[in-house]
Amino acid sequence: MPNGSLDKHIFSREGNIATLGWENLYKISLGVARGIEYLHQGCDMQILHFDIKPHNILLDENFTPKISDFGLAKLYPVKGNTVSLTVARGTLGYMAPELFYKNLGSVSYKADVYSYGMLLMEMASKRKNVNRFAEHSSQIHFPSWASKQLNKGMELEIREANEDEKRIAKKMIIVALWCIQMKPIDRPSMNKVIEMLEAELESLQMPPTPFQLYPHATQQDDVTEKTYLTESTSFSSCNDIEIESISLLGNEN
Repeated sequence: MPNGSLDKHIFSREGNIATLGWENLYKISLGVARGIEYLHQGCDMQILHFDIKPHNILLDENFTPKISDFGLAKLYPVKGNTVSLTVARGTLGYMAPELFYKNLGSVSYKADVYSYGMLLMEMASKRKNVNRFAEHSSQIHFPSWASKQLNKGMELEIREANEDEKRIAKKMIIVALWCIQMKPIDRPSMNKVIEMLEAELESLQMPPTPFQLYPHATQQDDVTEKTYLTESTSFSSCNDIEIESISLLGNEN
């Protein structure tokens, strides 16, 4: 692909690779979300990718994202709520916790939602989620630090960003925090993720801190959808998704 993989743009320190602007980052994040939603709901069979990460997001000449590397993908009926796996699939750092801890909930499309959340967090911070060389020890795990900062009502340290760009970054981080909730039932569907990304920042609710090792049972455990926006808005239609924004099984248009 002309512009390579996303990781080279958000992590690279090389001067010969142009840094993506915030508007482009936002458009890429929305394109990837629409691509995953199409995989989950737009095909005859539900395609679970199981390896969503920056390295597997390729960018064409217009920086349109293409989801690549379906080597770990599995096909399931669209109406299926859970999947059966004999071994955990994915890349450490992006793998959903239920792949390791069965008591958190069954494995489903929500595993891709978690991976997307970790990717989105890295896009917003332009750094790895775990960085043991961080300036402050509290920032070694960026998602945890960001959650605490936002819950305290404090501003995030977003480098090289104006006020409008900081709002974009904050929106991406809030959506990412919803996606990486520990329990699958607490995460939004990709349909809801798209809705949140397209919503105004002020309409987003702050998620609970997502890093409890042993989550407590909640009253919402038997609820299939949660409230992520302060006001209800309509879902985006799958018919509005541009098919060329994804690359199914490596076949590109």
